[in-house]
Amino acid sequence: MSKRVFGMLLLVALLVVTASLAGCGKGSSDKKIIRIGEVTRSLFYAPQYVAIEKGFFEEEGLKVELTTTPGGDKTMTALLSGVIDVALVGSETSIYVYQQGSDDPIINFAQLTQTDGTFLVAREKITNFDWNTLKGKTFLGQRKGGMPQMAGEFSLKKHGIDPHADMELIQNVDFANIAPAFSSGTGDYVQLFEPTASIFEKEGRGYVVASFGTESGHLPYTVYMTKGSFINKNEKSVQAFTNAIHKAQLWVANNDAKTIADVVLPYFKNVDPEILVNSIDRYKQQGSFASDPIVDEAEWNNLLDVITSAGELEKRTEHDVLVNTSFAEKAITAVKK
Repeated sequence: MSKRVFGMLLLVALLVVTASLAGCGKGSSDKKIIRIGEVTRSLFYAPQYVAIEKGFFEEEGLKVELTTTPGGDKTMTALLSGVIDVALVGSETSIYVYQQGSDDPIINFAQLTQTDGTFLVAREKITNFDWNTLKGKTFLGQRKGGMPQMAGEFSLKKHGIDPHADMELIQNVDFANIAPAFSSGTGDYVQLFEPTASIFEKEGRGYVVASFGTESGHLPYTVYMTKGSFINKNEKSVQAFTNAIHKAQLWVANNDAKTIADVVLPYFKNVDPEILVNSIDRYKQQGSFASDPIVDEAEWNNLLDVITSAGELEKRTEHDVLVNTSFAEKAITAVKK
C-alpha cells in the first residue's frame, strides 16, 4: 500500500486492534512478558516458532505472548498504541511511520527473514522458464505498496519487464483471496507464499517456476521492531529477546526441514506434514531465514531501492536512523554455535 493509504489505515485500524487485543495484559509471571504481534501466521517465520517451542525465550528469562495482527497497518497500530511490545513485520512499515513525523520512531533491532517469501507460480507446467514469457500475460500479484508486490515488480524490472506496460497486472485482490482467484481461473501467473505454492503443485493447480526471494536479493523483509522509548526502558529484555531469536536461527540452520517441521507443527495443524517439510526446505535452500539478527546497511539500502522503484518512497531514510544493530551484535557474541 502507499504511504498515504498506510497512514489512513493506521487510524482506522487503531480502534479495531485495541478492542480485539485489549485482553492481552501483562499477567503475572516471574519472567518478563513480551507481547509480540506477528503480521501473519506463516512458515516463513519458522525460527520464531522454534524459539518459543524450544524454550529459548524462557532460557533468557522471558515469557512471550504471541498474537497474529493481520496486515502491516494493524500490526503497526497495535505497536503504536501499546497493545503489543514488539512487532514482527516488514521494515517498510517503520519507514512509513517515520516519514509521517513520529516523535517516537520505530526501531528495527532483530531480523528474522532476509529475502522475499513469494514464488512465481504458472498455471501450466514449464520446462525451461524464460521471464520474457510473462510479456502479454495476465499476472495476479500482491497488493500495491506491500513488500511482496514491490519485490515482485523489482524482480520483473531486473529482467527487462515493465509490470505495468508489458503485462496485465492485477493487484486489487485481497491477500486472502489471491489463491482462490487463481484457482478459479484468474491470471496466467500468480505470486504466492508457502505453503500455498507447494499445495498448488501437489494438487496440479499451478507450478513454481521462479523465486522472487532469489531474484530480489537480501532485504530486511521481516524484522522485529519496537518503539525507541520501549528500548530505552527495557534494554535488558530487548537483548534477551534478540539472544533467543539468534539461538533459534542457529538451531534452524543446523537442522533439516523435517526436524524443523516437527517442532513448528503445532502452529500449522491444518497443513499436510509433507507440504510443511517441502515449504520449509524451499525457504532453507534459498536462504530466506536470516542466519543472524543483524539488519545490515547493504540490505537496508536494497530495501530502499525496492521501495523507490515502486514509487512509494518520497525520501530515503538512512540505516542509522531506524536500525539498532547493537543487540544483534551482542547476541552473536553471547550465543555460541
